[in-house]
Amino acid sequence: MRTPIGHFDDARPAPACLDELTSPVADAVRTWRGSVPAEQILYVDTEPEWADTATFVEHYGRDLLEQSANCVVVAGKRGGEATLAACVVLSTTRVDVNNAVRRQLGARKASFASMDTATGETGMEYGGITPLGLPGDWPVLVDAAVVDLPYVLVGSGRRRGKLLVPGKAFAELPGAVVLEGLGLA
Repeated sequence: MRTPIGHFDDARPAPACLDELTSPVADAVRTWRGSVPAEQILYVDTEPEWADTATFVEHYGRDLLEQSANCVVVAGKRGGEATLAACVVLSTTRVDVNNAVRRQLGARKASFASMDTATGETGMEYGGITPLGLPGDWPVLVDAAVVDLPYVLVGSGRRRGKLLVPGKAFAELPGAVVLEGLGLA
C-alpha cells in the first residue's frame, strides 16, 4: 500500500493489524468514532533501531521530518494534586511546558512525567507513546500545527511501528484541546 507520507514497505489500515498495537491503542482503533474513518489511520512497520529522528528520516523519507509529531506525558501539580496529560507537538518543536501546559492544566508547576509513570499509566512503550488510547480522563493537548497537516506520523504504542494519522483526527481524540503555540521552535 502506498502511504500519503514517507516510504514504507509495510503499510496497512490500523483496524487490519490490531495485533501489532498495544492493548490501549488497539482498543482506541477498534472503537474509533471520529469523522475520519478508522481505515484512514495507517499502521506502518518500522525498525526500532532506526527510531532516532535523523536515522528514521534517512530510511523512511525526508518529508517525515516536517510531518511527524511527538506525544509526551506531562504532570501538572497544584496543592499536592497531580494531573497527567499528553502533549502532541511537531517533532521539530518542543512542548511549552512552563507556560502553555501549566496554564492549560491550571497548575503551579508542570514537568515531563518520569518514564515509569508515562509507560505505567499509558500501557505503552517508552519512545512509542501515542495520543490514541490514552486514559479517557486525561487532557490531550494538541498543537494546532499538528491538526493542520493532512497526515502526521506518530507512535503506535510500541517502539516498533508507527501510525500515520490524518491531522484533523487529533482534534477529535477524547479529551483533546487544540492550542496555538503549544510547540515552540
